[in-house]
Amino acid sequence: MKPLNVRRILMSMAAPVLALVVAFVVTSLVLAAVGDPVWDVWKTILAVPKPRQMVNVVNAASVFYLSAIAVAVGFRMNLFNIGVDGQYRVAVFAAAVFAGQAWLPGWLNILASIAIAMVAGGLWASIAAYLKVKRGVSEVISTIMLNAIATGVVSWLLVTVSDRHAGSNSIETKTIPDSSQLQGFTLIPGATNRVYTLIVLSLLVGFLYWFVLGKTRFGFDLRATGRSESAAVASGVKVPRMVTTAMIASGALAGLVGMPLLFGQDHNYGTTFQAGLGFAGIAIALLGRNNAVGIAFASILWAFLDVQSNALQIQANVAQELVNIIQGVILFAVVIAYELIRRADKRLEQARVARELAAQRQAASVTEGAPA
Repeated sequence: MKPLNVRRILMSMAAPVLALVVAFVVTSLVLAAVGDPVWDVWKTILAVPKPRQMVNVVNAASVFYLSAIAVAVGFRMNLFNIGVDGQYRVAVFAAAVFAGQAWLPGWLNILASIAIAMVAGGLWASIAAYLKVKRGVSEVISTIMLNAIATGVVSWLLVTVSDRHAGSNSIETKTIPDSSQLQGFTLIPGATNRVYTLIVLSLLVGFLYWFVLGKTRFGFDLRATGRSESAAVASGVKVPRMVTTAMIASGALAGLVGMPLLFGQDHNYGTTFQAGLGFAGIAIALLGRNNAVGIAFASILWAFLDVQSNALQIQANVAQELVNIIQGVILFAVVIAYELIRRADKRLEQARVARELAAQRQAASVTEGAPA
């Protein structure tokens, strides 16, 4: 087993701690500058959540985690898949339409719908992969444009297949059958709501992400290509194929983002389905440094801030959008903090190596000067 590197562990912990401190200070200064009650705001945000709120945090974190993992697959390949938002919209719409037809019973309907969501997300992402590999189009530009196209296409299709109810203005797909609606787990005592059943899906995806990228040849090739394409080519990696595979895999994982919401909460896809999950995933992946465990903590933090923001308007008389400022400051601070810590760690490592070399030279000189 590798020896425990205490210094590296402390350095890894220093960056997020520094980022949180900076976010706390900057947000407090902004609040003070506009005359808002600083203490009341932090007391509201940092209050211990009630059981129902705890369930909401866990549920939101499980969805954010799927989105961030989808983004992280691209990041590890040095691909910026900004299109997770469009990919999960296309995927959840396709899954909702299929599941609503009730062609299959119970869990078969759920599993088939999840498979369809992954295929739909992967196919939508393959457009950006093709444009990059065959036409040299930046994936940043193509995926951003595909987000807008996905929104328009899904909105048009939704109107076409919507299941209208008398006296209602809502536009939504047909509700999935009761046998395919997941009731969730009662994990938190005292809560009237339940944790999504498909939190299991988030855990499985996190494990597979860690295992495939860290323990398999494919994962090594993917990371090597992200570090240096020339080195990857020299080692026999076919970069175009790897780019295509990574982008499609990222899109397929993006297809899973809406599954806990579809089967555990909304039971159909409509105009009120939660939006912006793909963009939240980008921020969370950056905060978690594309690490499976780091992304988990970042997802919980992001979800905690979102849930706690609901009480700001009532208890502190401050708009809940303040949390967007806090999240943004944390994001910028953590990027800067990681760079500062990386540089500090590099200097410490250089100093350690210099000390060891000096000690070796001194030992060598003493040995040479010793009488025979």
